[in-house]
Amino acid sequence: MYHLLDRTDFDAFVSEATPRLQRALIGSVGSARAEDCTAEAIAWGYEHRAELATMTNPIGYLFRVGQSKGRRRRTPLVVIRRDDWTPDFEPGLVKALGKLPESQRVAVWLAHGCQWTHAEIAAAMGTSTSTVATHVSRALNRLRRDLGVADADS
Repeated sequence: MYHLLDRTDFDAFVSEATPRLQRALIGSVGSARAEDCTAEAIAWGYEHRAELATMTNPIGYLFRVGQSKGRRRRTPLVVIRRDDWTPDFEPGLVKALGKLPESQRVAVWLAHGCQWTHAEIAAAMGTSTSTVATHVSRALNRLRRDLGVADADS
């Protein structure tokens, strides 16, 4: 646990949080904007360290800040690049992810692309864990359908 009011602890928090936050923002604001939105969220976090220090999920809150910063921009959205994923990657996945509603895309990206728990996603998205589970389930079903992939349980 970090004491975010201390400059050294805040710097350590930022070093740990930045890669995770930037990867998470890719699913929401796109590859082209994730780095800028991450930097703006971290800057907001520094200015509001006292508030951030009281939070149980500061990375989730900074994710919401980064999302807000990304929505204010009017540049075209590039959802996810092939390089943002893993080496053994379905070629049609980027296009299929781009077709999902934002809530489903963000939820499935955070769950499977970033390995966030449903509780972490719920806190970041400002919703319940059951809503996150629904978003992830619907997203996976649509991705399977769009990609012509059978469910592993079938």
